[in-house]
Amino acid sequence: MQLVEFNQASFEDAITFLKHCVQIPSWSTQIAVKRPYTSVEDVLDTARQQAATWTWDEIKAALDNHPRIGEKKAQVELSEVEKTFSSREQSAIDPDKASQQALLNGNIAYEKKYGYIFLIKAAGLNSEQVLQALKYRLANDPETEKRIVHTQLAEIALLRLSQELQA
Repeated sequence: MQLVEFNQASFEDAITFLKHCVQIPSWSTQIAVKRPYTSVEDVLDTARQQAATWTWDEIKAALDNHPRIGEKKAQVELSEVEKTFSSREQSAIDPDKASQQALLNGNIAYEKKYGYIFLIKAAGLNSEQVLQALKYRLANDPETEKRIVHTQLAEIALLRLSQELQA
């Protein structure tokens, strides 16, 4: 979407566009109400500031709609735009059986320990890098891991927004 289109879109259309980046309603609302923006960087700055305000409950709700790393579908049906984002972001993850099994086992261990899915900004990472991060993060205490998840989710949302919004 072009910046001018985003600025002129109805509130509902702007919210729909933003929710494809991350399903946190307060984030979408706060970005949409501050329109019009003079540049894409202004939108991204607002998005960064809003991401810093997310509560753990908002993050947890968004995780419930996010696909597991290495998984082709989420627990809840994703939009076509979100499916495209997810496929593109996980494109370097090997689909071979050993990698898939290792990711599945790691995801199960992670979910058992923390109570939510393992989330990582996978864009540009291969299976080995994701598995290494997963093993490393399994050693974190719950509060440290929540902070990392917050950062990772914000980075994913900002990446998606930057890819979809043009000057």
